[in-house]
Amino acid sequence: MSSLAVHKAPAAAAEGADRSRPPLRGRVALVPTATLLFGALYCLLPVAWVVIASTKSGRELFSTFTFWPGTGFADNIADLDAYRDGLYWRWMGNSALYAGAGALLSTCVSAVSGYALATYRFRGRETLFNVLLAGVLMPPVILAVPQYLLLAQANLTDSYWSVLLPQVLSPYGVYLARVYAAAAVPGDVVEAGRMDGAGEWRIFTRIALPMMTPGLVTVFLFQFVAVWNNFLLPYIMLSDDERFPITLGLHTLLEQGSNTPALYTLVITGAFLAVIPLVALFLVVQRFWSLDLLSGAVKS
Repeated sequence: MSSLAVHKAPAAAAEGADRSRPPLRGRVALVPTATLLFGALYCLLPVAWVVIASTKSGRELFSTFTFWPGTGFADNIADLDAYRDGLYWRWMGNSALYAGAGALLSTCVSAVSGYALATYRFRGRETLFNVLLAGVLMPPVILAVPQYLLLAQANLTDSYWSVLLPQVLSPYGVYLARVYAAAAVPGDVVEAGRMDGAGEWRIFTRIALPMMTPGLVTVFLFQFVAVWNNFLLPYIMLSDDERFPITLGLHTLLEQGSNTPALYTLVITGAFLAVIPLVALFLVVQRFWSLDLLSGAVKS
């Protein structure tokens, strides 16, 4: 009994010492957490500055550099609204048209193409998919000039179509749709629909499409943000400033600001207002990501 007690005493002491020490995994986990916090601060700091700077008048903006809100937000909005009879809101409407219609059409094309690549077996399928992957890796600047030359031959430059049409086919959207369709649409469910006498289009619209909804929402959001923030394609295609999107419109204001510094406040305020639709869209569509992946099959 005494020897057993002697052996238990060091073990109990060691156990108490281990409990007093912080766990190693907890200390190691602080490194990625701190890294993520630093990355979030690095990304959000410019956004916070734009929000604060949009509240300052021209005198406050150039006289001090602080993160304290100013008193000129209402005047900045009024000046922005009065600039060339509300041209800024025309730019916002153009961006909504380009991004909304382009993202919707691109999502439809991606859904059909991704589902076909994931479901059907046909000759050249992998080759076609590899070509799409090459399109994902292709920088947009390489395609901008050939797209301009093609649309110039069709007399579509300096029109809404010149910005909309190149956005319809998104290789990255097709890639995401194929990966998501392969994971979310079981082959047994498709075969069961065929055995019940449903056509291929009915199987896609009534069974597969509801299952793919969370993934397609992601494709729509990515494409909407990409088109909304696109600058190079409208810069090459458009010359009439009434067809400019918000990115190109703010660029023209920024160039004019070198001669008229008062326009800098309009650029900052306009940049702040241009972020609001993206935040609102994210808040609206995020609830679709929580949908059950098999809800379409159950309802059908």
